[in-house]
Amino acid sequence: MEASPETFSPLETPLLALTDLLSADTFLGIGAMLVLLFLSAMVSGSEIAFFSLTHSQIDQVRRGNKPHNKKILALMERPNRLLATILITNNVINIAVIVLSTIVFRPLYQLELHPILAFIIQVALVTFLILLFAEVLPKVYASRNPMRFSSIMAAPLLALRKIFYPLSTLLVKTTHIIDKRMEKKRPNLSMHELSHALEITTDDTTTEEDKKLLRGIVRFGNTFVREIMKSRVDVVAVEYTTPFRQLIEIIQDAGYSRIPVYRDSFDNVEGVLYIKDLLPHLEKEDDFEWQKLLRKGFFVPESKRINDLLKEFQEKKIPLAIVVDEYGGTSGLVSLEDILEEIVGEINDEFDIEEAVYSKVDSNTYVFEGKTLLKDFCKITGVDDSVFNEVKGEADTLAGLILEIKQEIPFKGAKIRYGRFEFEVEGVDKRRIKQLKVKIKEPQ
Repeated sequence: MEASPETFSPLETPLLALTDLLSADTFLGIGAMLVLLFLSAMVSGSEIAFFSLTHSQIDQVRRGNKPHNKKILALMERPNRLLATILITNNVINIAVIVLSTIVFRPLYQLELHPILAFIIQVALVTFLILLFAEVLPKVYASRNPMRFSSIMAAPLLALRKIFYPLSTLLVKTTHIIDKRMEKKRPNLSMHELSHALEITTDDTTTEEDKKLLRGIVRFGNTFVREIMKSRVDVVAVEYTTPFRQLIEIIQDAGYSRIPVYRDSFDNVEGVLYIKDLLPHLEKEDDFEWQKLLRKGFFVPESKRINDLLKEFQEKKIPLAIVVDEYGGTSGLVSLEDILEEIVGEINDEFDIEEAVYSKVDSNTYVFEGKTLLKDFCKITGVDDSVFNEVKGEADTLAGLILEIKQEIPFKGAKIRYGRFEFEVEGVDKRRIKQLKVKIKEPQ
């Protein structure tokens, strides 16, 4: 007698589906999903942890000698690749979670449920689990404990960076190309255009001081050290072998709190003497070896931008730098005060001596010292910074501007005209122009 084919009643079908839902394979799939959710949580938290590290925390990592410190720095050196690695890893894990959830919830489709309803249940549950346990909670924790989270995840992320190196390279290069295309579409505004925009956007309620401050901020990132430094001819410095009592007299006459010390010539600066370091030794005799109190000099090139120099001053906690030219010779000095004055204007304290760098004869006539910086000249007369760009060359002072125009040292009384400016030489010697009278015609 032949066996009849096996048949199931309508009641048995959902029961079998429920049995499949509670099978060992299902529990194994759920366990794998939980592991993947944990991994996703750790990777998601890493994004917040690494990119939330403050400058002080990064400095702390640099100073540390633990193994994870070097790994954190190695990752932070290439932030674009780190971000690409985190995003790729996170997406791979989340896709794996979704694929596993389809296998785990497959028995639901065999129940007396509409397929769309079963799909909605799956999507809603998986989305909730990913958002809560793999996104929100780890990122909240990582934002509060960035150092701890970064230390834990540094080694795994370095390994993942090697694994996903080809994919992350493709992603980084693609975003780099897109960034370049976007930059081409952005309008490039010059400093002159920004200053003009500032003029037309400030209203009647904006004070002249506020306008000066804003103009200083606009120009700040485009100013070089050579434009604001004190020239070597105006710097007070002392020779290394100067006797102690003579040194004290020089300091009292100069009135500065820091003085550079050179050996043989000012092009060979040995260091900087901080006057406060001499206070405990004021009663010493001429044989006192004050040279032992010298501090190491900080040297910067003329071509350095002052916004970069300001950052270095802050990091190194020093207020003075020695400016050198392309041949290594000393050009002058620049201080933290010089940089800040470019934004907020002249800073004077009770010990500063007012120097008459110019005098005003009438509304359109001035008398300037030749060493006056072109930037200061423009500020005082109210003319645009770019007015001399075509003729000034490498000049940073009024005297330098005249030499660029004339290509020789002019005689006393010589008149030089450029645009609406008339310069008359009032003081000159064989080597430099000392004083100039400037007449400015009204713009037509």
